[in-house]
Amino acid sequence: MKFFVSFLLASSVAAFAPSTPSARTDSALFMAEPLRIGTRGSPLALAQAYETRKRLQEHFPELREEGAIEICVLKTQGDMILDKSLMELGGKGLFTKELDTALLGNEVDICVHSMKDVPTWLPEGTVLPCNLPREDTNDAFIHKDGSVKRIEDLPDHSVIGTASLRRQAQIMAKNPTLKCVNFRGNVQTRLRKLDDGIVDATLLAIAGLKRMNMDGCATSVLDWDEMLPAVAQGAIGIQCRDDDERSLKYIAALNHAETKACVDCERAFLEALDGNCKTPIAGQAKIIDGKIHFRGLIAMPDGSLKYETSAEGEVADAKQIGLKAGQELKERAGAKFFEMMVEMSPQQVLGQITK
Repeated sequence: MKFFVSFLLASSVAAFAPSTPSARTDSALFMAEPLRIGTRGSPLALAQAYETRKRLQEHFPELREEGAIEICVLKTQGDMILDKSLMELGGKGLFTKELDTALLGNEVDICVHSMKDVPTWLPEGTVLPCNLPREDTNDAFIHKDGSVKRIEDLPDHSVIGTASLRRQAQIMAKNPTLKCVNFRGNVQTRLRKLDDGIVDATLLAIAGLKRMNMDGCATSVLDWDEMLPAVAQGAIGIQCRDDDERSLKYIAALNHAETKACVDCERAFLEALDGNCKTPIAGQAKIIDGKIHFRGLIAMPDGSLKYETSAEGEVADAKQIGLKAGQELKERAGAKFFEMMVEMSPQQVLGQITK
């Protein structure tokens, strides 16, 4: 199966390219200071920044003026070092640190994030009060030639590319002969590696593929019973300084209450577990018939041990529901489970999942 990645890269970026001649315009053309949006430079990150800009312009006529909004692209350490796993580099905060610095240094006014990349703690002086309407939260399974639709149907000893311990643990729980190898880079880079035969299959968030008009690459979309998604997967968050009244006014108008309630529930679950990149953790919440329904799990990196939980309740109690679910799993797994995760070196964990 050929993905024609060069074409996809060009088309996905073009689909979200600025309508103005340049993302950076002369602020002198705009009477007030421009609203500066900080973002990573990957095609997906830019698609999310342009989506945010579009929504701001739909809500606020003054932001439709030329130069009213400026897209500021920042490189993060997580984007620059691709030959190591996130666990080896120190965690997913690697995708947000440079954005945090720019925000606190008044170099940008708001930052647009994939919420699954945002640590449960935020730097003092910043808030994240806004989530855009959530995309599909599930994982896409992408096979090299499309002939295999499910993880369970992969031949023994197949190689799957993924940088996620959450995915690796659930994959190996299905078939411990499968081999998971570190697979990082933007969506286009990963698809190119798949096309080159480096791995037999990979998994990506279907949300990201949809946002770049690339969901046709998916061989299948896995439901929650096949692969429980990551905390906050499919959600976009917007962060600003806590004393910036102008930015707070703008992004408050974009907040989607149901998405925020579900994301708050999931992030409370993660916070209760004190999750890090050595611990495979999954957690998802949905609002069904006015109630919030949550499912979560933690596992050993090799999938040999897994603890699961579910809960439901009032939407207003979203954070408390997530917190209690995390505390329950923490008690069931016991202190030894988490102590072992902390004590294991990245090499030991990777050794388990790439055997």
